[in-house]
Amino acid sequence: MAPVIGKRLRKATVTTAVAAAAVAALAASQAPGVATTDKAQGEQAADTTPPPGGDSATGNSPYYTDLPPLRSPVPPVSKPGGKGDPEAGLPATVLDAYKKAEAAVRTAKPGCNLPWQLLAAIGKVESGQARGGRVDADGTTFTPILGPVLNGNGFAKITDTDGGAFDGDTTHDRAVGPMQFIPSTWATSGQDGNGDGKKDPNNIYDAALAAAHYLCGNDRDLAVTGDLHAAILSYNRSTEYLNTVLSWLEFYRKGTHQIPDGTGKLPVDRSDEEPRRPGPTTPPSTPPVLSPDPAPLERQGHYTPPPSDGSGKPGNGGNNGGNGNNGGNNGGGSHKPGDDDKPSKPQPKPDPQDQVARLENAGPPALTATAGEAFERRAVVRAETGSGRGVPKAKIRFTISGKTDTRFEGGRRSVTVTTTGDGVATSPKLTAGETTGTFTVRALVVSRSLDQVEVPGTVTARKADKLTLLNEEPPVCEAGKAFADRVAVAATYKKKPLAGAAATATLVKAADNPAVNDKGPYFKDAAGKPVRALKGLTTDARGTLLLPKLYAGDAAGTYLLRVVTDGGATLVVELKVTAPATGEPDQSQSPSATPSGSASPSTGSSPSAGSSPSA
Repeated sequence: MAPVIGKRLRKATVTTAVAAAAVAALAASQAPGVATTDKAQGEQAADTTPPPGGDSATGNSPYYTDLPPLRSPVPPVSKPGGKGDPEAGLPATVLDAYKKAEAAVRTAKPGCNLPWQLLAAIGKVESGQARGGRVDADGTTFTPILGPVLNGNGFAKITDTDGGAFDGDTTHDRAVGPMQFIPSTWATSGQDGNGDGKKDPNNIYDAALAAAHYLCGNDRDLAVTGDLHAAILSYNRSTEYLNTVLSWLEFYRKGTHQIPDGTGKLPVDRSDEEPRRPGPTTPPSTPPVLSPDPAPLERQGHYTPPPSDGSGKPGNGGNNGGNGNNGGNNGGGSHKPGDDDKPSKPQPKPDPQDQVARLENAGPPALTATAGEAFERRAVVRAETGSGRGVPKAKIRFTISGKTDTRFEGGRRSVTVTTTGDGVATSPKLTAGETTGTFTVRALVVSRSLDQVEVPGTVTARKADKLTLLNEEPPVCEAGKAFADRVAVAATYKKKPLAGAAATATLVKAADNPAVNDKGPYFKDAAGKPVRALKGLTTDARGTLLLPKLYAGDAAGTYLLRVVTDGGATLVVELKVTAPATGEPDQSQSPSATPSGSASPSTGSSPSAGSSPSA
């Protein structure tokens, strides 16, 4: 046990120094062809100080904390089979997946400048390179690699978003595969890296390509230090995670070699198993910012030395300038006057997360929007103490689940928001995509296992708000004949053509009387019988509705055709029937006749699915 503890304490001591050295070396050891450009210092600091519990690819799951050797990698002494530094050996299939992912995003996102060594660094801390390369010939792990259940017990609480399809858990989510994606992230970021037509998070080719695209998101340029840090933190929002990944990135950039699958060295230390380090630490709510130079450990938030008495040896904080009183040692009852009067150090304020006793819905009970539109309202919750007082500065995570493509602004499915002074957290604006249906916005207190607030949402199909007659001339026909032109209308939504709009067309008695007229013009059904009401009509891809041929009937006069879309857009068209020029009207066209050999009316976009219009 002693060697293990010693190893962990040594690791705690060198973590910051190694990470700082890695950052300092990045500018001098970029991948070939990659230029380095630092952002302004203030911007870089913002990128490298993540809000704890924020949106991440892994759900901020635990990771391996082993650090690389301080020395540069030693290459193999001979061709394949020769021995080199075991930490620098990458399993053949895993290495191939990383390099192919780099090549793919070099074409898809040329401005990203993703080095494959970054994928290797993340693969190391997430799964130990797919458990040392234990994958089959297609790159799929022999057994699934699953993170712990994200049930709020020591981790974030994420209820099931995939029905157990990826992680086998229908109650909570778990990080999955060599690159440890949570199911909700994989649903939007998954890739098919090996061309088998599937997106499998347990396949190293699929997972590596997904990680590459994910890291290159938001138009990041990973040759820029700030963007590189932001990309890593988007994977797991922990500054120590950032430090660890940067350490491996620098190590792999100095040299790697290929080893057979299944022979990689497995890491042993995990972030959820580490003992708490001695001495003051930075509170979780304000993680330390990685320094670009190897600063003393006390400046990195890991160690604070006791005050010195000027002799070069650590003092006890109580020396009073050589008066013989050593402060902390009373020397058999000696007591320094005034010690009892010294004010005690103020107790640290409790973490806001720990003050929250419950989360309440403080916004709408449901959310509704039309496809492609922004929601008028947002999800709002209030974090409260047991007495009902609002808790300020608490971290609340909003997550969208469901089969619609509803997203928060910026295209995100989950975001973390800090409560206001009265404990209220409001989600960013939501926008509905093109997929209609239902979804749920869930709100939870980060790092707590309290009940969530769930707000249901619905995305409805677009409905036409206007109908326009397209015929250049008013429809006029002589009694006993058929109208020369078919009636055509256009459906629009916010002045844009609306395809697939449902509509009805009815010959009515009057503008204020929608009852079906029993006289005048008519359509014909599939059997050739007169009908004066058509249902199941839909506009075509251009938003146009072309009605079937109209027949005038045998009575002259003015008649009304009323077209209505689902949603209420209405158009009334006047149909004029004139008296026959000579002789009697053609009785074969009258409503009482039963024409033969007539086809089902075709609108070009009328009764849907080939159905006949019904009276």
